[in-house]
Amino acid sequence: MVRMLPLALALLATPALAQTAPQTAPQTPASLPADQAAMKAHVMFLASDAMRGRDAGSGEYDIAAQYVAAQFYAAGLRPMGDDGGYLQAVKLLGYKPAGEGMLRWTPAGGAARPLVFGSDYIPAADPGAATTRIAAPVVFVGHGLEAPAYGLDAYRGIDVRGKIVAYVGGAPAGLPSEVAATFGGADARLRAAAAHGAVGAIALADLRAASRGSPTFAATKDGFAGERVTWATPAGVGGGGVPIPLLATLSPAGAAKLFGARWPLVRQAGRMVKPVEAKGTLAVDTATTFRPFASSNVVGMLPGSDPALAKEVVVLSAHLDHVGVGKPVDGDAIYNGALDDAIGIASLIEEAKRFKAAGTAPKRSILFLAVTAEEKGLVGSDWFVNHPPVPIADVVADVNLDMPVLTYPFQDMIAFGGDRSTLGPIIARATAALGVTLSPDPIPEMSIFVRSDHYNFVRKGVPSIFLWPGMKGPGKAAFEAFMSRCYHRPCDDLSQPILWDQGVRFVDANYRIAREIADAADRPRWNKGDYFGTLYGGPMAK
Repeated sequence: MVRMLPLALALLATPALAQTAPQTAPQTPASLPADQAAMKAHVMFLASDAMRGRDAGSGEYDIAAQYVAAQFYAAGLRPMGDDGGYLQAVKLLGYKPAGEGMLRWTPAGGAARPLVFGSDYIPAADPGAATTRIAAPVVFVGHGLEAPAYGLDAYRGIDVRGKIVAYVGGAPAGLPSEVAATFGGADARLRAAAAHGAVGAIALADLRAASRGSPTFAATKDGFAGERVTWATPAGVGGGGVPIPLLATLSPAGAAKLFGARWPLVRQAGRMVKPVEAKGTLAVDTATTFRPFASSNVVGMLPGSDPALAKEVVVLSAHLDHVGVGKPVDGDAIYNGALDDAIGIASLIEEAKRFKAAGTAPKRSILFLAVTAEEKGLVGSDWFVNHPPVPIADVVADVNLDMPVLTYPFQDMIAFGGDRSTLGPIIARATAALGVTLSPDPIPEMSIFVRSDHYNFVRKGVPSIFLWPGMKGPGKAAFEAFMSRCYHRPCDDLSQPILWDQGVRFVDANYRIAREIADAADRPRWNKGDYFGTLYGGPMAK
């Protein structure tokens, strides 16, 4: 599901058992009520060894997608994929550096000096081009970030047009965790640099005193040959990316060759720095290799009943993929992904059936979305929001079903993102109807709101949330036990003490939330002045 933690998962199914007493142990097939048995049946199939971990791009994933499509059909959903079917083809693209590349520094008035691969620099793969050749001056811009509300304005008074920017990675100290997470990687820096006319960027490693989470050169070197995944454009290069490339990561030794006597000024960089220009030209020549492969999202629609509101859409999402076959643990190499995220998919299926059984269609349409390649970087949901079967402006909310740990009787619930929009009161009413409280985020340091599939909807301005069972009572210990023992391990299978009645309670909350969003007179809006609503331009509450 989440990119801290990929997460993914969640909710489950039907009205009748919302008020039943919690189970304390797994039940036998003969004792499971029909709604619980239905959920378990989906998970038994999707998290079986036969599915071999449902790795995006594998034949087993394709079988799982066909299974979900068949279940959407049985639930009466309208197909919203390609060619009148439920499957939306997703063109995935693996990419990685094709060799060591070349970086050459020519100081002003001096002779060209090649930098040394592995000790001075590590090249970065460019998802947007097979070859990348740039020669330009270099300007250090501190963290390279723009967020004036938090004192970040790296480009004030700096001219970087036609230049390469060098920046400190990680997030500056003192930011709220979810805001910091949006700044932790390269994307925010590359977008800011491009907006000011830069032609490329380099990251400076091992400046951790200036920035939490700054990359180490050793870690960058270790991951040099690893493949990353994006989606492909018709031209066969990466889509959904940034307009200028990250060219390389420099070690302190490599950066010192560029900045010379000015290097101490760079090493002392804090949140607010004056620009430091390296006197000379950096020439970069790198290559990227691509591996195209295919997968699919599964998409079905329950049409709305109100002539004025039916074109508006509430999305319910979960990810279908997991991490496949990996390093054996106690002789088991299949990473089944029962909680992450077969239960989320089971929840989508059972919730669709519940809407159908309700007898009255919601006023707005509800789109059920099982996405691929979450575990590869939220790629399937990024494809979907950039290739939606309905106008993205008509999507009013996304409720993401993302890895609830349903191994204990939950006493409260957590709604990540609920406090950022007018979805908050809806969630509070739904949880109150179940007789549980709504708790604040107990793990803000994990920045979960920005680390799962719903965040791609947020980036399109759509108010979004996802729910977890809370951590009161036995919850904290159960969550920590799962994360330490079975998260992204073979033991995330049906040997875990999954309480299916808790799944029914959980999906009941999600059904109530989705139903109220769909039937409300007003579409959800970001709270006035909310950071993410302002950043991504969504509709604001008055």
